[in-house]
Amino acid sequence: MLTIGELASYAGVTVRAVRHYHAKGLLPEPERDHSGYRRYDAGAVVELIKIRTLAEAGVPLGRVRELLQADEEDFAAAIADIDKRLRAEIRERQRHRERIARLASGDGLALPPEVVEYLDRLRALGVDERIVQVERDGWIPLAALSPERIPEWMARKREQITDPRFVGFYRVLGQALDRTDDDPLLVELADELAAYLTQMADEQGEDYVDDTGVEPPFAKLMDALAFQTVPPAGQLIELLKKHGWTGWTRLERVDPMRGAAGTRQENTAVRHSRCER
Repeated sequence: MLTIGELASYAGVTVRAVRHYHAKGLLPEPERDHSGYRRYDAGAVVELIKIRTLAEAGVPLGRVRELLQADEEDFAAAIADIDKRLRAEIRERQRHRERIARLASGDGLALPPEVVEYLDRLRALGVDERIVQVERDGWIPLAALSPERIPEWMARKREQITDPRFVGFYRVLGQALDRTDDDPLLVELADELAAYLTQMADEQGEDYVDDTGVEPPFAKLMDALAFQTVPPAGQLIELLKKHGWTGWTRLERVDPMRGAAGTRQENTAVRHSRCER
């Protein structure tokens, strides 16, 4: 005869689990002997192993009780159903493992091959990896939102990266990421970027600068993602407004004076808010 500790040890569970199964009515609780201890026989070990195995397979304890009371045929059918469910879960988990492996291996998890190729090309051209990551994060929702436009956008991007000035634009952006808001060099970089954008728009048309055509609310969401990833980019865009350009995902020409006025209004609102506090 076995003590509760020995029973638990043989069945591979804890004493607490044995008592829990007693409370749930899954395992009969024997009478105490003359010493006041409960003693279990070998049959209790077998029953406890069945309970543990079914519970570990994810079978609810209420269902475990039914199975333990079922006849041999019903028990076998139930076990077959459980096995079928477990095999389906294994297949699903394997698919998750494959997705995780793809995620760890590169950008191909959620991006079309042509976008991955474009990102790799940016890296090969020496574009800062932080800029590449922002580009990647931007293309993921774009590809999900408008997959049919990816070939069109990529054809334009492949054309643009043959222009040394366009590559220079990305490189200057990379330099901007290492500047603080009060760094005078950030102002110089903004001047350089604005000059490049204006020249490109004058020569190629404004559609050449902004070829995404995404809706403003979505562009605003994407800008917020970029600024969260690389905060200096937000300050850079604020500086670009003074030169007549705004936006990150969707670059657009604006009235420089209007942009400056908007900035002054925002600053005034901030000062008033601080005074009120």
